Parts: sequence; structure tokens; C-alpha cells
Amino acid sequence: MDEKDSTPKEPKPQEWEPCAECTGRDFEEDKNGFMTCKDCGLVQSTVTIDYGKDNRVFSDGSGMENERWGMPKTDLIHDGGLSTDISWQNRDAMGNPLGKGMASKIHRLRRQHQRTRIKDATERNLVVALAELQRLAGQMGLPQTIKESAARHYKNAVRMKLVRGRSIEGVVAASLYLSCRMADAPRTLDEVGHYSRTGRKEIGRTYRAIVKALKIKVPPAEPHGYVPRFCSSLNLPTMVQVRALRLVHENERANGMAGRGPTGIAAAAVYLAAMLKGHNRTQREVAVAAGVTEVTIRNRFKEMCADFGFNPANPQEDDLNE
Repeated sequence: MDEKDSTPKEPKPQEWEPCAECTGRDFEEDKNGFMTCKDCGLVQSTVTIDYGKDNRVFSDGSGMENERWGMPKTDLIHDGGLSTDISWQNRDAMGNPLGKGMASKIHRLRRQHQRTRIKDATERNLVVALAELQRLAGQMGLPQTIKESAARHYKNAVRMKLVRGRSIEGVVAASLYLSCRMADAPRTLDEVGHYSRTGRKEIGRTYRAIVKALKIKVPPAEPHGYVPRFCSSLNLPTMVQVRALRLVHENERANGMAGRGPTGIAAAAVYLAAMLKGHNRTQREVAVAAGVTEVTIRNRFKEMCADFGFNPANPQEDDLNE
């Protein structure tokens, strides 16, 4: 074999088309990976990958956290918030009112825009349901995480066709009740039904149907989850809340209230703690705040006093003697 043929051949350099601006052929790669002409600086259009940042950093600090433009996707809007929205205010960008002709044009655009955002009956159902969810959660003072969780539960219920034969308000209220249970921030059915347009029984039936169809394992409601809210409704100080939580935890440890309703246990603990700390509340006041009957509070109170060795007539005296 000839020695000339045995030498390895060097790879042929990539050939670029002449520069469209100056017809030069001398190119170099910049730090972002673009090929530019050395003679005129024109960036070659054959390179389509942009290795640069997606945003700029300004003097006020915006852009330092790699922000993106537009609102994040959310389950609280039927289309995830990906579509645009036309404000109902007939004002321009400077806040000035629109003229008569322009306001009429914007009104027609807004109406057509609402029609195009909703493509079928399912999205129309979600528009109504999510608006009701926002109203109900706002009146109950629920955080954003519970709202989004309830919206996901409702969308799953729509996908499983659980809305058929049931009212939208009932399914929304049941989804919120389920989200509160899952987030360890329980609300009673009476409280949800108070703000909803449906009753307690319908919310309970719909809740059980959703849990069964979606196969969700809901943790049991614990009494300590209700204590802070009951104390807040009764305007009790923090020391009463701390003592009530201590009473609940000691009863849970002793398992003395097995099989009892969590709201009744929490209400009795708050009633007993208020008496021990000198901030007495009547059984009627506690029953209204907890949404249970006075008989339930009285029975749980007697059982709790028996477990702790307190005198039901004057438990504060026994507590001071200790």
C-alpha cells in the first residue's frame, strides 16, 4: 500500500454560504453559538438555536429571578388561564374613558371573545362552577391552595360524569369540603351549607359519591383541627386555645373519645378550657360556634371531666388545687 494513501484524512471544514451582506466567507462563532461574518458582523440565519437568556435584567432588579411573562397556569380558570381577557371597563391604557364608537366596538369584541373562549358544554359548565367556587371559598376565607385543590376535584368529577343529575352548587360545595379535609383544615357540613345555596344533606351525599368514584382516601377529621376556629369565633384568648388543644391531645392519647364526633369533642374541650382559664362561655354560645347541639356539648363535657377527674360543677377549683 502506498504511504500517501495510509495517512488519515483531515475532516473537511463545514462550508458556509457567502455572506448575504458582503459576500464574504470568513466566519467565527460567538459566545452564544451564532456564526457571524468577520467582515460585516451579520449573523447567519442557518443557526436557529438560541443559547441566550429568555429575559433581560433591569436596573430595578426585575429579571434577576428568571421571571416569565404572563400569569401562571391555574385550575381556577376553565382553560387554565392560557387565553386572553378583555376588561369590562371601557377605558384605554391611560385610564381615560373610551369614545362612544370605540366603546361599542369593544363591547362587540368582548361579546365575541366570550363566545370563542367556551367551545363546548363542558367548558360552559366549568365557567359557572369555578365562579361559584371562587365565591364560596371567598366567603369561607379559604386559602389559594384549597381553592385549586377543589377545582381539580371538580374537574375530575366532571370527567367521571358525576355532575349529571346533581346541582353544580352541590358538587362545588362537596369539592371544597373534600379539599378542606385533605388539607387538614376541616370545615363542618353545616358551615359549608351555610354559605352554599344547597343544604347539608345534599353536600354530604355528593361528597360521599365523589370520594367513592375518585377512590380518594380521606383521613379522618381530628378534633384539634376545629379548636382554633372555634376559639376565634368565641373571641377567646390564645391561652384558652392552647389549653383546649392540650385537652384534646390528652384525650386522643388515652383514646377515651373513640367513636365520638370530632366537632363535639373540640367544642367540649373549648368549653372546658374556657372555664379553667376564667373565660366562661355558655353552652349555647359554644354550640352556635361549633354547629352542634347543646346536648352533645354537655355529654362530651361530662365524659371529659370524668376522664380528667374534674368536678363538672366547678372544674376550675380542681384545676387550681393541682
